[in-house]
Amino acid sequence: MVTYNWKTRLGFTLIELMVVIFIVAILAAVAIPIYRGKISTAKWAEGKALAGTIAVALRSYAADHPFDEDTPAYSNPDLTELGFKATDLQGSYFDASNYRCTSSNPQAGPFTCTVTVTKGTGITQPDNYQLTDGTWSTP
Repeated sequence: MVTYNWKTRLGFTLIELMVVIFIVAILAAVAIPIYRGKISTAKWAEGKALAGTIAVALRSYAADHPFDEDTPAYSNPDLTELGFKATDLQGSYFDASNYRCTSSNPQAGPFTCTVTVTKGTGITQPDNYQLTDGTWSTP
C-alpha cells in the first residue's frame, strides 16, 4: 500500500505557478480587446435607437406639414418642432446635441430623411453614424 506524506508536498512548485500565470496572461491579452469593442458597440446602440425614433418623427412631421408652394425653401425642423424635449433625448452617452436631422425638399424628388449621430460621452470610434431612409452608414 502506497501512502502519501502530506508533509513532503506543501504547495505548488514555481514552474506550476508560472505556467498558470502565463495561461491567464494569454487569455487576458485576447479577451480585453474583444471586450472593449463590445462596450463601444453597446454604447452606440443607445444613440442608434434614439436616431431611429427621430427618423420616424421626421417622417411624421413631413407627412403632417406638406410642402407649401408659396414657400420658396423647404425648412428642416429642429428637434423641438418634431415634438422632443431636451430630456427626451438624454441618455447615458448621448444627449440632444449629438443629433442632427435633415430632410429633402419633396419637390426636388423623392423624400429622404437623414439623422446624423455624433459620438457621445466616452465613445472612441467611429466619430458618427448616419441613418438615411433606414440605412446606416459611417461617413
